[in-house]
Amino acid sequence: MTAKKIFVHTFLLIGVIFSIFPFYWLVVMSTNETSAIFSFPPKLVFGDYFLTNYQHVMDNINFYRALFNTLFIAVVSCVLQLFFNSLTGFTFSKFKFPGSKVLFYLMMATMMIPAQMLLVPQFIIIKEIGWLGSYKALIVPGIASAFGIFWIRQYALAIHDDLLEAARIDGCTKFGLYWRIALPILRPALAFLAITTFMGVWEDYLWPLIVLTDTSKFTLTLTLQQLKSVHTGDYSMVMTGTLLATVPLIAFFLIVSRQFIAGIMEGAVKS
Repeated sequence: MTAKKIFVHTFLLIGVIFSIFPFYWLVVMSTNETSAIFSFPPKLVFGDYFLTNYQHVMDNINFYRALFNTLFIAVVSCVLQLFFNSLTGFTFSKFKFPGSKVLFYLMMATMMIPAQMLLVPQFIIIKEIGWLGSYKALIVPGIASAFGIFWIRQYALAIHDDLLEAARIDGCTKFGLYWRIALPILRPALAFLAITTFMGVWEDYLWPLIVLTDTSKFTLTLTLQQLKSVHTGDYSMVMTGTLLATVPLIAFFLIVSRQFIAGIMEGAVKS
């Protein structure tokens, strides 16, 4: 192995260690008492207090209800985003209609608007139509995104027109072109979009804080904030709750990322 490769591998290894250490510290602290967080030198080994901390979390917050709320909102939002973004992105990439370029550029211009500027008008709309405090207030405003449409459009541009024309000759409808031809090819792009969408919804704190009024519909981020506010001194319990909320997100990432990598490899082999 050359000196250059040794340097590159060493640099990557250091980067991986720095990236993984916060999660490792989270796991370690969830298995120890709060006093271990302030010990010097810091404790870097696992303890035997995880079950105790877990029980404290369950006693103080309705964790599984919040988990269900977050999972339901994230899954429904992710499915709707994948459908509407992929359908719109494919349409912009392969179909020309009057005003298509103008609509696309207007949509792209919305990406320059800070999300915080949309909070007030979105809140007023949600309140006027009577959705305040409901799941619809969290799901419907995010069923499509300018970035998702742009991302799918750029990926769909690589679909050969000859392939679509052959499907048309065989009697495939416009929606059939999207459903039967485009979607299988767009699988890697959809997997990436699913990861970013799911993680964004799962970690969202500000919008649920604004529109949710019933504690039984609180998401994990809001519920964990309650845990932190009421039990500020018990950091090990807070760490345990954070770990429990992170595990489903990591599991989803691992599952979808495999599909993402498999789609890329499949495309590479075909090419």
